Amino acid sequence: MSTDPPKGDRIAKVLARAGLASRREAERMIEAGRVTVNGAKITSPALNVTDTDRITVDGKPLAEPEPERLWLYHKPTGLVTTHKDEQGRETIFDALPEDMPRVMSVGRLDLNSEGLLLLTNDGGIKRQLELPSTGWLRKYRVRVNGRPNDDTIAPLRRGITIEGERFQPMDVSLDRQQGANAWLTVGIREGRNREVRRAMEAVGLSVNRLIRVSYGPFQLGNLKSGEVEEVRRRVMRDQLGLDGAKPAEARPKPQRSRKPGPSKGKPAAPSRNPKPTGKPGPRRR
Repeated sequence: MSTDPPKGDRIAKVLARAGLASRREAERMIEAGRVTVNGAKITSPALNVTDTDRITVDGKPLAEPEPERLWLYHKPTGLVTTHKDEQGRETIFDALPEDMPRVMSVGRLDLNSEGLLLLTNDGGIKRQLELPSTGWLRKYRVRVNGRPNDDTIAPLRRGITIEGERFQPMDVSLDRQQGANAWLTVGIREGRNREVRRAMEAVGLSVNRLIRVSYGPFQLGNLKSGEVEEVRRRVMRDQLGLDGAKPAEARPKPQRSRKPGPSKGKPAAPSRNPKPTGKPGPRRR
């Protein structure tokens, strides 16, 4: 019996790479009978396909996959991060520039949250960046009602359990008190549903503003609310490991070598959250 792995890629992955949908959405499309391979309707995603297979979705031939692309988007408050909202609320996809291709969001920001949201045309990149194993730090500027101190936020730094759900330790710093409110900087690596808000509520703090300022190496910077900016291909290659390159987080860190002679002070510590290299791409309006 042959033990060779099947040729090609899973059909849902191929649909996602073509920018048609996320992998999960593609699996639902397949189960609904909307996909055919070589003229035969399929209802299970447990199928590998190759470049020689003819694939159609809703009777239309599958387009050739586009190069992977990534955008930074400054999400305003009042928009939901979904393609269709059952309550009829405006979505981020309704508000994007008309010349944007079909894109998917990397994770979500809830209705009342704002700041950096990554968008991509590639389901594989979406999945890669959302996996817990990627472990990229997401930083937020958080305004809370109250007067927190180190004792207040100590449980967050240790990691807390909320309704039986364990939250990993958070990086939390108290920036300033501003009247009845305080500003905090919070870093998380999991990205659970409403994680920051729920954690703050658990220690008696009410969040009244939440802004994501970075996602791994990608920074909100001076991007204005509602604006979109494409990430350059070279930055994507370096940070995500495209075109055969290793992802930035998988590369060994350079070792500092000290030359003989008197010390001239400690070297500067390497940044824990490097900004993408290179100039940003043109803004899409």
